[in-house]
Amino acid sequence: TELAQAQAGVEQAQAAAEEARHRLDLLGVDPAHHTHEITVRAPISGKVLEIAVAPGEYRTDLAVPLMTIADLSTVWVSSQVPESSIRFIEVGEPIEIELAAFPGELFHGRVRRIADTVDVQTRTVKVQAELDNRAGRLRPEMFGSIRHTHGSRSWPAVPVSAVVRGDSESWVYVEREPGEFERVAVACGEVRGGWVPVVRGLKAGERVVSQGAVLLAGS
Repeated sequence: TELAQAQAGVEQAQAAAEEARHRLDLLGVDPAHHTHEITVRAPISGKVLEIAVAPGEYRTDLAVPLMTIADLSTVWVSSQVPESSIRFIEVGEPIEIELAAFPGELFHGRVRRIADTVDVQTRTVKVQAELDNRAGRLRPEMFGSIRHTHGSRSWPAVPVSAVVRGDSESWVYVEREPGEFERVAVACGEVRGGWVPVVRGLKAGERVVSQGAVLLAGS
């Protein structure tokens, strides 16, 4: 009936008015003292990274951002650490970072997060470090390299050919007497330049078979 339609129209108008008042509340505007200028305050302190509105543009959708603001006083750096080296990384340890934008200059930070999973494609683990950026020199998406410095130490290194790899372990043959060799289980690091560091099982100065170790394994 006409009365029901009129009542429905009133309810719709009241709902629209309530929504308008809610929007004004979000903007901090008092309807009783409305002016043409509205001050939109940022929820945080920081830098404006992107502006998505132009002067004079009319916006009604409160879900669409006007600009992007970020606090860059502290920035995060992400790195992909090989699975074989993740055991050397600890939360809280210091790191050194060299950025392509500042060659030869080192920035210092600390490890804050280590991912709980391994990337199945790259076999790496994501590590995130935190850096002080109060000077404002570091920007999002910069590229660089990270060196972990905490607890660094030296290990003996052997040629890759000296390491025999089995199904569940790796080993080398250590010379105990001239012509006598002992099989010693070892844990190895990442191969670099044809050499592999032995992080467990071998002492500095010990002589190992560097050629033909596989033949000894089959004897």
